[in-house]
Amino acid sequence: MGSTKGSYIWFKGEIMPEEKGVIPVRSVSTAAIAAVFEGIRGYWNAEQNQMYVFRLDDHLARLAQSMKLMRMEVVYSQRELKEVAVELVRRNNLREDCYIHPVAFYTQRQVGKFNANTPPDMLIDISPIWSYLKTDHQMSCCVSSWTRIADNTMPPRIKCLSNYQNARLAYLLANADGYDGAIFLNSLGKVAEGTGACLFIARHRKLITPPVTGDILESITRETVITLAREILGVEVVERTVDRTELYVADEAFFCGTGAEITPITSIDHYTVGDGQIGSLTVELENLYHDLVRGIDGRYAEWRTPIYGS
Repeated sequence: MGSTKGSYIWFKGEIMPEEKGVIPVRSVSTAAIAAVFEGIRGYWNAEQNQMYVFRLDDHLARLAQSMKLMRMEVVYSQRELKEVAVELVRRNNLREDCYIHPVAFYTQRQVGKFNANTPPDMLIDISPIWSYLKTDHQMSCCVSSWTRIADNTMPPRIKCLSNYQNARLAYLLANADGYDGAIFLNSLGKVAEGTGACLFIARHRKLITPPVTGDILESITRETVITLAREILGVEVVERTVDRTELYVADEAFFCGTGAEITPITSIDHYTVGDGQIGSLTVELENLYHDLVRGIDGRYAEWRTPIYGS
């Protein structure tokens, strides 16, 4: 969580000052290995004096799915966790874009193995976060020499802290080679996703994205983009395997995710994407996404949880 003095977290079933939320030093490595989590954004609308948390219910449902796949006992219901998240934003009196971070983790071991019979600890913390939407932020990327983890190895469908070591290795190498980010291929040599974000390309104003069976996270933002493209923009969206060379001949490309939001990609492996500028379809989707998450566009109200007022 951010270093804002007087900030609150939720830990072990109660809201408390951040500095009181501690775990034993000897438990740190265990907690990191076993943890599953979610990243959820809240967007501040100054004109409405309102904070909107985007797709909170869907994120909490995915957290429950990750916990199930990790054989964690689900101690708190999604309704209870939602109430906690809303109360935490209010208690911290956040009036800026924020990041809500629920985590379920173990801090105990049992003779060299995780104690599956012990309910996990749970934490929710909140911190301010910067949004890149409508800032002309863009990335140059490479196709990573690191392979995306597979479903029968470390399933990307589980939003687990350990899985992000794979992403970190790819990002660090890309950064060392002068790129802003990296794109994974899976074990079959097909395009998977970025380092913490899903990928779309556009060809002839058709959106193409790897399938959820292609070793990617079941991304809530990806699902949002597909819905907006089909239902509002009338754009065809195809979910299928993608070859590496399709990246090089794409008219447009972008990452999407809670952290990435919608991030345009303007070059891949030093091939210029399209004309090297942010593509028109990407701009349309970014503007639409921006207005929806902030409540400027009133459609899909069920995706937004307002925090302040009735």
